[in-house]
Amino acid sequence: MRTIKLIVEYKGTSFSGWQYQPNQTTVQGELIKAIQRVTDQKVPVIGAGRTDAGVHALGQVASFRIDHSLPAERFADAINYYLPDDIRVKESSEADHDFHPTRDARMRRYRYLLSGEKSALYREYRWESPVEIDFARLNEAAALVVGEHDFSPFCVVASRQEDNRCRVEFSRWFRFGSLRIYEIRGNRFLHTMVRSLVGAMVNVATVQRDSNSRNLTLERLSDIINAHTEERVVFTAPAQGLYLVSVTY
Repeated sequence: MRTIKLIVEYKGTSFSGWQYQPNQTTVQGELIKAIQRVTDQKVPVIGAGRTDAGVHALGQVASFRIDHSLPAERFADAINYYLPDDIRVKESSEADHDFHPTRDARMRRYRYLLSGEKSALYREYRWESPVEIDFARLNEAAALVVGEHDFSPFCVVASRQEDNRCRVEFSRWFRFGSLRIYEIRGNRFLHTMVRSLVGAMVNVATVQRDSNSRNLTLERLSDIINAHTEERVVFTAPAQGLYLVSVTY
């Protein structure tokens, strides 16, 4: 039995997330079907992370185990032949027998795109928000995320685990034209964690505030991050701005 490792890119707009769901179109489900058409075998496909509906990936890592003679590097082209245009296997290779994309991952990198401009072409790839943002304050908020913390407040309550601590090694915003680009690297991420962090940071950094909204301060965000609390942060950024960039082993 061989273990085949895949690097997968996809546009998440048309999918109900990564994970297979009955009667739903998912990235994992499409990969399973494509592999079956190549090999005449239906095998489980494991991913490094379960991206939500609408979330994109530049470097999702997946693997499957199979008894088949096709050279490892040829699986990419063979699988791509049967995949929809918004999923592409960028690379396929032979992995160690016990390789596991989720358990063996040491670091995951995500990116979020925020724009103050509306676009007919790019609206499915970023959060388009017309509010004025204090960029320096965005990065003050981002700096609070670095370190090991209990990120329960930034996770959907139903998805919280016994241990919700994550170690974030990098958290920073960059500017590129009208874009505000957030980069974060960590050993693990909880369900909706990155989108909730982005939503909270944007709320903190919004210059002109809506009098009807609940606004965070840097001090309050710091308290939430550094103190164990069951409070749920409700500022969740839209899915279309989020990308799983890469996974490190």
